[in-house]
Amino acid sequence: MAPCHTLLFFILTVTATLAAASPEKKSTFIVQVHHEAKPSIFPTHKKWYESSLASITNHAIAAETTTIAASAAVLHTYDTVFYGFSAKLSPLQAQKLESLSHVVAVIPEQVRQLHTTRSPQFLGLKTADRAGLLKETEFGSDLVIGVIDTGICPDRESFNDRDLGPVPPNWKGSCVAGRDFPATLCNRKIIGARYFSAGYEATNGKMNETLEYRSPRDSDGHGTHTASIAAGRYVFPASTLGYAKGMAAGMAPKARLAVYKVCWNGGCFDSDILAAFDAAVADGVHVVSLSVGGVVVPYYLDVIAVGAFGASEAGVFVSASAGNSGPGSLTVTNVAPWMTTVGAGTIDRDFPANVRLGNGKIIRGVSVYGGPGLTPGRLYPLMYAGGEAGGDGYSSSLCMDGSLDPKMVRGKIVVCERGINSRAAKGEVVKKAGGIAMILANGVFDGEGLVADCHVLPAISVGARGGDDIRKYISAASQSRSPPTATIEFEGTRLGVRPAPVVASFSARGPNPESAEILKPDVIAPGLNILAAWPDNVSPSGVASDERRTEFNILSGTSMACPHVSGLAALLKAAHPDWSPAAIRSALMTTAYTVDNTGGAMLDESTGNASSVFDYGAGHVHPEKAMNPGLVYDISAYDYVDFLCNSNYTAKNIRTVTRKGADCSGAKIAGHAGNLNYPSLSAVFQQHGKTQMSTHFIRSVTNVGDPTSVYKVTIAAPEGITVRVEPETLSFRRLGQKLNFLVRVEARAVKLSPGSTSVKSGSLVWSDGKHTVTSPLVVTMQQPL
Repeated sequence: MAPCHTLLFFILTVTATLAAASPEKKSTFIVQVHHEAKPSIFPTHKKWYESSLASITNHAIAAETTTIAASAAVLHTYDTVFYGFSAKLSPLQAQKLESLSHVVAVIPEQVRQLHTTRSPQFLGLKTADRAGLLKETEFGSDLVIGVIDTGICPDRESFNDRDLGPVPPNWKGSCVAGRDFPATLCNRKIIGARYFSAGYEATNGKMNETLEYRSPRDSDGHGTHTASIAAGRYVFPASTLGYAKGMAAGMAPKARLAVYKVCWNGGCFDSDILAAFDAAVADGVHVVSLSVGGVVVPYYLDVIAVGAFGASEAGVFVSASAGNSGPGSLTVTNVAPWMTTVGAGTIDRDFPANVRLGNGKIIRGVSVYGGPGLTPGRLYPLMYAGGEAGGDGYSSSLCMDGSLDPKMVRGKIVVCERGINSRAAKGEVVKKAGGIAMILANGVFDGEGLVADCHVLPAISVGARGGDDIRKYISAASQSRSPPTATIEFEGTRLGVRPAPVVASFSARGPNPESAEILKPDVIAPGLNILAAWPDNVSPSGVASDERRTEFNILSGTSMACPHVSGLAALLKAAHPDWSPAAIRSALMTTAYTVDNTGGAMLDESTGNASSVFDYGAGHVHPEKAMNPGLVYDISAYDYVDFLCNSNYTAKNIRTVTRKGADCSGAKIAGHAGNLNYPSLSAVFQQHGKTQMSTHFIRSVTNVGDPTSVYKVTIAAPEGITVRVEPETLSFRRLGQKLNFLVRVEARAVKLSPGSTSVKSGSLVWSDGKHTVTSPLVVTMQQPL
C-alpha cells in the first residue's frame, strides 16, 4: 500500500465536446482533491466519496432534470497510485464538483485502443547457454509482470506452471472469478487475474455477455498474445497454420503473470485503466506491460501518464507501446519520460509469397495463408476492386463490406487497397462476393512495409510500388483487350533474413509531441510477424465467419514489441533487484544498437532508406549487453518534478501528476527540461533570426560495472554542430559511485524556410574498454513562421 499523500483523485468520464454538451449528457471526469480533507466522521474514503456525490447531486437538482439528478454511483475507488474514485456525472454536476474548495483539478477521460517464436533467439536469449541473462536470473522466476490488456486464455500451454516454485511470498493479488474463469484457473504461472469494466459499461451500457466475458478470460486474443510474449513458457512444437514452426517462448519464461483486463469491444477506458494500475501496484507487480494508447495530451490530462508516475514512484517499471501510426512523424504516443516507450522492428524471419502476373512479372509480398491454395501453374482472371467491381469506387477499392458486385468479382483474384477496415476483413468481403483470392496493396503512406496475416482465402500483401505495378498491368492489359491474369505462390517460412532488424513501417515515430527535449520512442524491439499464444475461442484471422482454431497466432504491432521489453525488464530486475525503473531503461537504451545483421545502418521498412533516431530512439534492444551496462543514468521522482517545473507546468498541473506540491524556483534556476537525467540528449533551437545558439546538458552516471574503472568519452557530433564534454574522463573508485559531467552544444543558424526544421543526430559514448555506454544526441533547428 502506498503511503498517504496530501491529494486524492476523483475519477470521472468526459466527452471531447464537454463545453458544448447538454446538461442531460452524462460522462465521466477525473477530479483531484486534497486527501487530508476527508472529515473524520466517514469511516472509509469510499463513504466520503459517496457522500460527496450525493451532495453534488442535491446541489444540481435546481439546474437539472430529476432523472439526471439521481445520485451517481461510484465506479472505481483508487488508493495506491493516487487516491479517488470514478463516477458518471452530468457536466453541471461535474462543474459543481470542480468548484469545491478541496478540488484541485478535473481531468477528461480518454478512450484508448489496442496497439495491435523466434524473437528470443534473434535477441540472443538462448536456452542452452550455461551463462547469460536467462540463466543468471533463473528465467525471471521471482518477478511478476502485470499485463494490462484484454485478459488471458489461461489454458494455453504457454501458461503452464510445471517446475515453477511457490508463488512469491510478497504477492498480495488475487484471482477474481467470472464467466468461464473459475479462480482455480490461476496457478503458479498466472498468479493474479482481475477485470475492470465499470468505466466501459458507464459509457456503453451493460456489456453483451454473449460476445464478451465478464471475467479475466480473453475474447479478443490481444492480451493472451502479449502476455505470452512477455513471459510465455517454452512450447514445442509451435506454429500458426504450418508457418513459423519451432519453439515458442516469452522473454522471461518463468516470470509470473498478473492479468488486468481493461479492454473491451468498445475500447479501453481511462477509469478502468487507472483501476488496473492501482491494483497492480498494490498487488506487488514488478513490471507493468501496457500495449494500448490514445492521443497525446499534456501529462496532467493523461491518465496513463498519471498512473505510470505512481507506479514508477513505487519502483514498478512501466513499458508502453509507441503506437502504430507510423511512418509519419510526431505520431509516437505514451511519451511521459517515466515510462519506457517501445517501437517495433523486424526479426530475421519472414513469410514470402509472390504474385505472378500474366506478363511474367513477379511481385514480392508476404502471407501466412494456410488453407487450400490456387492450382499450381494456372493463371486466374485479375481485377482491381476500385475499377468495375461496383460500389462508389472509393469503398470498393478498399473492399468495404457490401461494396463489391458478385457478378464482377466471381472467380477472380481481386486487388484491394489497404485502409479503413481490417486487412483480414477485406478478404472476407472478397470471399463473400465470390472472389477466389485477394491481393492487398499498400497505399503511398504505408510504403513498402508488409504485415503477414492469416487470411480466410488465398491472399498476399504487397508494397506500394508492387501495387502500382499490378494496377498498371491491369490497365494496360484491359486496353489491349488481353484480359489481365495472375496467380499467388506461397513460399512458407524463411529464416536468416537479411537485413534485420529493420524499423517496421507502422511503428510510430518521433519527435515527442509533448516534450521535444525527451527523445521518444526510447528503443525498438521485435514487433513484426510475432508468433505467440492465442485463445481457443478466437479465429486466427479475427473474422467471425472463420472457424479455424490455433494455439498460436502471428500478429504485428508495437503491441508485440512492448511485452518484449516488459519481459526483458523483468529479467534485468531479477539480476539487479536494487535497480530503479529508470536504471533498467538506461541499461536497455545505452546498450542498444543501430546496425543490422549485414553491418549496415538499420533501415526504415517504409522507404528502404536508413532510419533515424526519431524512428528507433536509442536503437534496438540488446538484452545480454543490458545485463552489464557499466554505467546507468538514474532518475528519482523529485527529478521528474523538476522536469515538469522546467516544462512550464503549473504547481496545480504538477500536483495532478505527482500528488506532490512543487516549488519550482530552485529547478528553474538549475536548468531546463533537457537537464532531466535521461540517457538520450535532445536540443531544440528556435532560430528567431539568431546566428549562433547554444545550450548545455547536465548528466549524472552511476557506476554499476567494475568497482575501479576509468571511462573516456568519444563524441560523434551532429553535422555542423560543436559538442564539448567536461570532464572528458570519469574515474570511479567504487560501485554505486555517481559522477557528473556537462555537455555543451553550440550551433550556427542554417537557412530554413518559415515553419521548417533541420534535424541532425550524433552520439556521446563513454567507454572503459569493456563497457560502451552510448547516448544518442539529436539537434533540431526550427525556423518559426
